Amino acid sequence: MNNHDTPRIKRLQLTVQRASRSTDQPSDRQIRQWLRAALNTSATITVRFVDRREGHQLNLDYRHKDYATNVLTFSYDCSTKVQGDLVLCAPVVREEARQQGKTPMHHYAHLIIHGALHLQGHDHELESEARVMEQRETEILAKFQIADPYAEVYHHG
Repeated sequence: MNNHDTPRIKRLQLTVQRASRSTDQPSDRQIRQWLRAALNTSATITVRFVDRREGHQLNLDYRHKDYATNVLTFSYDCSTKVQGDLVLCAPVVREEARQQGKTPMHHYAHLIIHGALHLQGHDHELESEARVMEQRETEILAKFQIADPYAEVYHHG
């Protein structure tokens, strides 16, 4: 292995907050692995698991949407590294996983990776951006033997 093959060292400062009573949350170790795979630079990230009430309130306060959503990403402007929060609403993640025929862990992996990409500036507002982001998510998930979340098999509606 020469110097060109040496991966850049990324520092990840991770804080995990468990404000949900949900028992099927990923371990800190799993979260760290998923984030490391998705990050291209050093980062300080807080991952918070919440119940429906807090998820609903945060979505209302920050996105003006009157429902609990699966993941919210809060990015803080920091020129030297990625810095932000990922808030996952455990009951919504569990329901979506069941509806989509996948395990909660696979859905958590997808949403945490999705959030990490948002923290790095990826977006999916435009179709072209969505394709790039979805392709990147699929590539990262494959490293963990997790199926493409955008494959037709998952879309039941």
